[in-house]
Amino acid sequence: MEWVIKVGGSLFPEHALNLLKSFSGEKVIVICGGGVFANHIRYHDSKMNFSATAAHESAILCMDITARLLADKLDNAEHVSDLSTAKKIIEKNKIPILLPSRIMHYLDPLEHSWNVTSDSISFYIARLLQAKLLIATDVDGIYTRKPSAKDAKLINKISAKKLLSFGETSIDTSLGELLIEFGSNCYVVNGKYPDRVLSIINACADVKNTQYTLVRGD
Repeated sequence: MEWVIKVGGSLFPEHALNLLKSFSGEKVIVICGGGVFANHIRYHDSKMNFSATAAHESAILCMDITARLLADKLDNAEHVSDLSTAKKIIEKNKIPILLPSRIMHYLDPLEHSWNVTSDSISFYIARLLQAKLLIATDVDGIYTRKPSAKDAKLINKISAKKLLSFGETSIDTSLGELLIEFGSNCYVVNGKYPDRVLSIINACADVKNTQYTLVRGD
C-alpha cells in the first residue's frame, strides 16, 4: 500500500464515514483519531494526574473505539488489529481500518505523553509499511495563526522545523520531531472534502488547486 490515511477524531462520525466511503478501490490503510473519547481521557487526566502510561494507553484504546464504530457502518471496510491482515483486506478490495492498541502496546515505540497523539502513531505505522502519510482533519491545513482568526492564512508548504516553533497546531508536536528525524513528509488536508484527499493520494492534475499543507521533514 502507498498511503496511510489518518482520519482525525474531529471528523467522527459523519464526515469520517463520508470520507471512508470515498476510498472504495483505493489501496490505503486507515487509522482513526480518538476524538471525543480521547478528549475525555485528557480532561480527567488533568484532574486526576494518571500515570503517563495509563493515559497514553487509554488514549490509544480510544482510537480502537472510533475505528471499530466506523467499520461497523461501512460495507467497504473491515477493522483489523495487525498489518498482515490489513494487507489481506486490501487484496479483497476493502479498506482496512486499524485498531492500533495491540501493535503499540507490543512495540511501544513512542514516548508516553500528550505530545504523542494519533498523528505520531499514524506516522509510526506508515514507517513500518514504508508508506506515505496523509492527515485528514477538520481544517484545510496548517495556518499562520489559529484558523478562526480573521487574518489567518493557509500555508501550502512548511518545514517541520519551522512548524515546531508554532507550538500546538492541527497536528501534534511529536509528529514534527519525527518528520525531522526520519526526513519524511506528510500532508494535512480537510477531510470534510473527500475530493481533496483523493486528489492528493492519486496525484491528480488538479492537486495544485487543492487546499492542503505539505509538512516537509528535510
